[in-house]
Amino acid sequence: MIILTGGAGFIGSAFLAKLNEAGADDILVVDDLSPSEGAEKWRNLNGKRFRDYLHKDQFAELLDSNSLHGDVTAVVHLGACSSTTETDAEYMLQNNYRYTKMVAEWSIARGVRFIYASSAATYGDGAKGFSDSLDELDRFRPLNVYALSKQLFDRWALQTGAFAHAVGLRFFNVYGPNEYHKGDMRSVVHKSFEQINATGSVKLFKSYRPEYGDGEQVRDFVYVRDCSDVMWWLLENPSITGLYNLGTGTARSWNALAQAVFGALGKAPSIEYIDMPEALRPKYQYLTEAKMDSLRNAGCPIAFRSLEQGVSEYVQGFLMTENPYL
Repeated sequence: MIILTGGAGFIGSAFLAKLNEAGADDILVVDDLSPSEGAEKWRNLNGKRFRDYLHKDQFAELLDSNSLHGDVTAVVHLGACSSTTETDAEYMLQNNYRYTKMVAEWSIARGVRFIYASSAATYGDGAKGFSDSLDELDRFRPLNVYALSKQLFDRWALQTGAFAHAVGLRFFNVYGPNEYHKGDMRSVVHKSFEQINATGSVKLFKSYRPEYGDGEQVRDFVYVRDCSDVMWWLLENPSITGLYNLGTGTARSWNALAQAVFGALGKAPSIEYIDMPEALRPKYQYLTEAKMDSLRNAGCPIAFRSLEQGVSEYVQGFLMTENPYL
């Protein structure tokens, strides 16, 4: 049995679809489907095959009482609050840090493969680079409590030796089907698709640094199905452990992203540059780009889609169809 926390979420449900595609359905899905988590989140489970579903609190109770039965072969822990604007630090540390420690300790004590979601947000403003080397873990200063919660667990895993058994993945800017419940945390691909259909144009932030033109701020955009392929490869190769970036390794601009959406829709680009909120300006990242040497050196053979390929598949294969879900 595979335990998949966050299995109804964006990346989690995409990975659940990958598991089903690979013939796996002995899966315990753990999540929270309450309205506060997104009223339509349940749709991500529609049509998927899995053994059972548990609310995250029920799952925690079973682990705490040692009452979880079954031959568990792997735990893929993707459940977390991923909002970079959440300000309740106590909630974030309980939900993202302490809960992850509990799941990790249960897994490692039983020799169960443990794969978890870290985040590229741990790199802060990017000024100190994007190296996933464990030797450099303490160099970075997160800009929000979400990123801090992820960094604290990475640090705990290093200090306790958990990386001898576990794999952490620092996801960069993930986009793709099944993100629809995420509200303002949806990708700009999906937001652009909606803006173009509603108004014919896309709004992007102006630049406030002279070395970057308006809309030329860059991110490492990675397609969710490529992330799922990497996670499947990690399940198939249990000797691989450690902390790894998960992006494409190639940064692209917001302008390029918007142009890719227009291209997928067969429309000429129309982009409007708007003022960035003043509160956001000191925290804004102008560059993110995953260093992918570690994952490649570990032998990962996954070839990532280009931004244009991923956006085209997402828009034409999902967003423009009657059923946009994986």
